[in-house]
Amino acid sequence: MLRQYELVERVKAYAPDADEQMLNRAYVYTVQKHGSQKRASGDPYFSHPVEVAGLMTELKLDQDTIITALLHDTVEDTLATIDEIEKLFGPDVARLVDGVTKLSKIEAMSEKERAAENLRKFLLAMSEDLRVLLVKLADRLHNMRTLHYIKSEDKRRRIAKETMDIYAPLAERVGMYEYMREMQLLAFQQLEPEAYATITGRLAQIRSQDHGQVDAIALSISQALTEAGVKCKVWGREKHPYSIWRKMAERHVNFDQITDIMAFRVLVDSVEDCYRTIGVLHTTWQALPGRFKDYISTPKVNGYQSLHTSMIYEKAMRMEVQIRTWNMHETNEYGLAAHWSYKQGGVMPDSQVGWLRDLVEVLEASNDPEELLENTRMAIYQDRIFAFTPKGKLFQLPKGATPIDFAYAVHSDLGSMAVGAKINGRHVPLRTALSNGDVVEIIKNRSASPQLAWLGFCVTGKARAAIRRAVRIKERSELAAIGRKLFDEIIERLPTKVGKKATAEAVKRLGLKNEDELMAAIGTAKLDDRQVMEALVPGSARDMPEPEAWPKQERAISIKGLTPGMAFQLAECCHPVPGDRIVGLRKPGVGVEVHSIACDVLIEGGDHDWIDLSWGDRSVGAVGRLRCILYNRPGTLAEVTGIFAANKANITQLQNVQRDELFGTYEVDLEVSDLAHLTRIVSSLRASDAVSQADRL
Repeated sequence: MLRQYELVERVKAYAPDADEQMLNRAYVYTVQKHGSQKRASGDPYFSHPVEVAGLMTELKLDQDTIITALLHDTVEDTLATIDEIEKLFGPDVARLVDGVTKLSKIEAMSEKERAAENLRKFLLAMSEDLRVLLVKLADRLHNMRTLHYIKSEDKRRRIAKETMDIYAPLAERVGMYEYMREMQLLAFQQLEPEAYATITGRLAQIRSQDHGQVDAIALSISQALTEAGVKCKVWGREKHPYSIWRKMAERHVNFDQITDIMAFRVLVDSVEDCYRTIGVLHTTWQALPGRFKDYISTPKVNGYQSLHTSMIYEKAMRMEVQIRTWNMHETNEYGLAAHWSYKQGGVMPDSQVGWLRDLVEVLEASNDPEELLENTRMAIYQDRIFAFTPKGKLFQLPKGATPIDFAYAVHSDLGSMAVGAKINGRHVPLRTALSNGDVVEIIKNRSASPQLAWLGFCVTGKARAAIRRAVRIKERSELAAIGRKLFDEIIERLPTKVGKKATAEAVKRLGLKNEDELMAAIGTAKLDDRQVMEALVPGSARDMPEPEAWPKQERAISIKGLTPGMAFQLAECCHPVPGDRIVGLRKPGVGVEVHSIACDVLIEGGDHDWIDLSWGDRSVGAVGRLRCILYNRPGTLAEVTGIFAANKANITQLQNVQRDELFGTYEVDLEVSDLAHLTRIVSSLRASDAVSQADRL
């Protein structure tokens, strides 16, 4: 553990103007406050904040960050308060400590809810001051170094999994690769102990049998560059054990099939020397096609810059080489921290600010803990591709990203208005996966809105959160529209007229926020008619007959203008289309399911409320399902699809459900405008010599 004078000397070594008295006071304060508290290792508890502060000095961070590291556990684990810290150490330190303070576990919440709430508050604090993140990462790193002292295996695994899922990707996302690698290694050791032991054992075996080969290769690279006039430093290193294990899992190979266990790093003085180096290496040894990556001209989103290449050394041995300047190396290893060092004045690169802005947007849009964790993990994981706008602006996106993800990355409004896309000048479906270097043009329509189906193929947390938020708002609005029509029916049964005042009082009695929430609760059957009547006019439902004896609904509720999948679902059992006589089943918490009046589900009965529905004037568009039995001879299916085309009906699904020597039975879903349209198609099918039988399902 660092002693008091050693910590102060470390800070003064790179920041001579630091307030020595303030640093001493913070050290003494944390020792006094934590007092006799012990860690699982048996060490005094204050050794932990002191070691975290030591990690901050290695990054050459400013005085306020060092003091924050010393005090970061005092508010939760001792009698210290934020007000007291502000009085003794100033408002900036108090704000940072408040942001880093560990959150108490709320027993009433599930594990996912606790994790999500901790993550939410942490990310919001981090967005206000990035030093919160630096202290938190150092705090987690030191806790991981002492994790083996915790006796409970379940607790060790839980902490390791959280580190692997959240903190290691966060460290990578801000370019702190040293922290990321150590966190991953320590978490890997707990989560996959057998794999860890096997891989580290094999690496130790390789080292013992190396006979200086790695040093010889490094010397060969250095000599080749020196002869070409490039001043450099070269060394070899083993790939990270967790990185090897992940590569084995992704490629479905064993350890012996991993050919690039060793990697070499070349440090030079300038960017020009980086490109000279790659030229020398590629003319001296054979380069592997497709393995050259230029992260200097196009840095990673976390600011990482380097040239990567793979080459064939003697005896067909592969070697991976990374080439960078000394300044790049410092930024690559410590990323965000390198920009927050005492010399930089806390100036952040735009890429980091933009990423944090996107994260906060994800936080605001997330509706539940699982969604927040999913979206945040998507936002911080790193496998990325590069795509450009037609004007040449660069965006970095996860692998598998689509034009929808690109549109939301450019601007949330553009994503919401997207109706089509061009990739490299060609029209493509919105679900098309982007490739490196694609030029993407988004076609927009101001009257368009996000579609629920987009969630099936978009991959970024920002896009998914924005789509879900828009869908929730639209769904709530449409459910409220149905609820309001049902509300009008309910008040007709009351013994007296009710106005706005009675409705406002009903909202209060039911514990709801506003009138729209009341209407949505009625639309989803969370409230039954009796509850609403009692809330509007207390006592009014007591002497009412049972619901079966209530007056029949006076007018059908129109679903015109509402969106299938939002306020109502078109039942899969009967596939109603405009023109069918329809009724709705109101299911608690779900909404209304629309059936044709002859549907078997309705005949079988059920406990759900029935609602009389109508399509509304000139309602168009639904999917109808047909069963067609075709003669089993060449060309019959082509003739049938021709009939669909001639009748301007789009096939959404076609399935061969039975086939024998003479006949083939197909079920086909068609987009039709109304019942008359579907009837014409059935008539056309029955008139065809290719069709033995055609019926609507």
